[in-house]
Amino acid sequence: MTDSTSPTAAADLTLEEKASLTSGADFWTTKAIERAGIPSIFVTDGPHGVRKQVGSTDHLGIAESVPATCFPPAVGLGSSFDPELAERVGVALGVESAIEDVAVLLGPGVNIKRSPLCGRNFEYFSEDPIVAGVLGAALVRGIQSQGVGTSLKHFAANNQETDRMRVSSDIDPRPLREIYLRAFQRVVEDAQPWTVMCSYNRINGVYASEDPWLLTQVLRDEWGFEGLVVSDWGAVNDRVAALAAGLDLEMPASGGVTDAQLVAAVQDGSVPEATLDVAAARILDLVGKAQVRPAAPGPLDVDAHHALAREAAGRSIVLLKNDDAVLPLSRDARIAVIGEFARTPRYQGAGSSLINPTRLDAALDEIRALATGEVVFAPGFTLGGSGDADADVDALRAEAVAAAAAAEVAVVFLGLPARDESEGYDREHIDLPVEQLAVVDAVRAVNPRTVVVLSHGGAVALPFASEVPAILDGWLLGQAGGGATADVLYGVVNPSAKLTETIPLRLSDNPSFGNFPGELGHVRYGEGILVGYRAYDARSQDVAFPFGHGLSYTTFAYGQVAASETADGDIEVRVPVTNTGSVAGREVVQVYTSLASSIVQRAPRELKAFANVALEPGETREVVLLVRRADLAYWDVRVDQWIVESGEYTVEAAASSRDIRSTATLAVAGDAVVLPLTMNSSIGEVLAHPVAGPLVAQAFEQLTETLGGAASALMPDDEAMQKMMGAFPIGRIAGFPGMPIDRAMVEGLLAAANAPQH
Repeated sequence: MTDSTSPTAAADLTLEEKASLTSGADFWTTKAIERAGIPSIFVTDGPHGVRKQVGSTDHLGIAESVPATCFPPAVGLGSSFDPELAERVGVALGVESAIEDVAVLLGPGVNIKRSPLCGRNFEYFSEDPIVAGVLGAALVRGIQSQGVGTSLKHFAANNQETDRMRVSSDIDPRPLREIYLRAFQRVVEDAQPWTVMCSYNRINGVYASEDPWLLTQVLRDEWGFEGLVVSDWGAVNDRVAALAAGLDLEMPASGGVTDAQLVAAVQDGSVPEATLDVAAARILDLVGKAQVRPAAPGPLDVDAHHALAREAAGRSIVLLKNDDAVLPLSRDARIAVIGEFARTPRYQGAGSSLINPTRLDAALDEIRALATGEVVFAPGFTLGGSGDADADVDALRAEAVAAAAAAEVAVVFLGLPARDESEGYDREHIDLPVEQLAVVDAVRAVNPRTVVVLSHGGAVALPFASEVPAILDGWLLGQAGGGATADVLYGVVNPSAKLTETIPLRLSDNPSFGNFPGELGHVRYGEGILVGYRAYDARSQDVAFPFGHGLSYTTFAYGQVAASETADGDIEVRVPVTNTGSVAGREVVQVYTSLASSIVQRAPRELKAFANVALEPGETREVVLLVRRADLAYWDVRVDQWIVESGEYTVEAAASSRDIRSTATLAVAGDAVVLPLTMNSSIGEVLAHPVAGPLVAQAFEQLTETLGGAASALMPDDEAMQKMMGAFPIGRIAGFPGMPIDRAMVEGLLAAANAPQH
């Protein structure tokens, strides 16, 4: 790296040159300054493949891009619950980016799946922040190991596409911190992405792009972020305010308009030049990082990366149901493959993450490659939707029924057409197309051994779940998903994935229902911290399939879990797990914690750690997991701090949020919360105060000696009266008839309690 691209080089640039660095040169590149030897760098969309466009450019995946490996999107890869696998995929993404001379791959996305309707859920990992944070950090580590930067997005609270450029996500402090920011914090603190991308939306009325609390106080001062903040494409509302808030780079190009605004703001004194210097230095630092990457070896090993994509896809398929061991299929069985998705795969979402794959596997071809028995195909339906002619629909359905009736097993591929979910708009319902539901009903009527394979980017209702013996949920699996599906159907791969989001029975069961997508420019996050499984479990609500659920072709037994505190205050969890079946397999061991005696609202259980363990038949392994002390904390709105509460914590080792296998308890010493006392503090709060409490007790003893029974009005023996008096503000008790204290006494008590302690 030359001196011209070091962070200190900003001082050598003119005001106009520094301002020019803070916006793009075009759609995908930063500006060069030839005089100073500062080159331009190229950034491009991800996050599950390299979408480097050639020729014309756009942000919604319309223009053609270079061929690249389309790995499973986050909706699929997340279900692997395997950070090691995610990191390997990240390494491959970094290699492909480097070959294409891409400096920053725009991803991963770690926003929370608040509602199954969000059109961009396929780009996000989970409804749980620990899952999103752990897997997001793994992907960042992998990509950046190859000298390619990442862009953690969309920061923050971008949980819908409806009115996404302007809507205000109105969120109380606890859910904002505990649910919607926690994954971002995990990735920043564990992996230090080169860049963070601010979102379009407002948060509690303030645009993310011009929010100093978000971009500077939280991201940099609290979390220690060292990189550059870039806008989402077109997210800047006021460039001058954004610079002051901590937004360094505006993308794409503004034609020099916003550069001139910054120059004028510095010249008229409304923005200190030092603020511009900081942003310019961060951009120079990013350029410098990109310049020191060694030349990438090429060409791309297409076969190796396709093989990794197939492995990742196979590890992303969730076996939701497998009654009577219908799966895996026998190679010589007569199979009817039904559904257009088997021939025309749905493998990624639409919009800015649209990848031009190096190749594309169709499940039908891959099934035929593995099968030795007869495989008959019937499309069953078209992907054109309800506009198809009734005669054509009936004919396709009749063909499917005939094929199913003659087969030993019918494998029906269902899913959401691409038009139903995309960046830029949200879904209106969670139903599969009616013509597809009609096909599966007709097929299972003639063949009870019906297997359903699903392709979709967001959760869908499964009204047939109790009627068919086996369901594979493929979500979206990338370019090798067809081969991976065949591998799982025939047992070449033993499924091990788990759901990272709850599949509800109906849309109205979702906790965001009624508060999504909002109205008149605002969306109220009225469910608070009870997002996803937290809410379903708190209500003891029936679901189609719970968070963390996923079956295998083998079975696993859990021994007694043990929990102990480490020297650092974390919790070490140990649990023996045994493969009790006849084939090798993987189990995702999940650790949940709860605190029944909490002073704040909590879910019945919250995921705090997970591990993916491979076991041979009959093998037992002690699985060791670490629950970070910081992840036990709640956000205390009284002091605006993370607080670990004292108490007896329940620690559960589980196969899902509703399949608890073993339980232990552990006493945890919490953080002290000492609140300043005021005249509005309750008597209960005063009695609990470390200084005021003993003073009140001492004063009460003295009053009892001098006043006898009159003192009982302040501290009655009756339990109900104690509860009532405990909530009474101390300042309002003074002067009440019969009360043995006056205002001066209370003021003296408060002064003593609030005095600095030594």
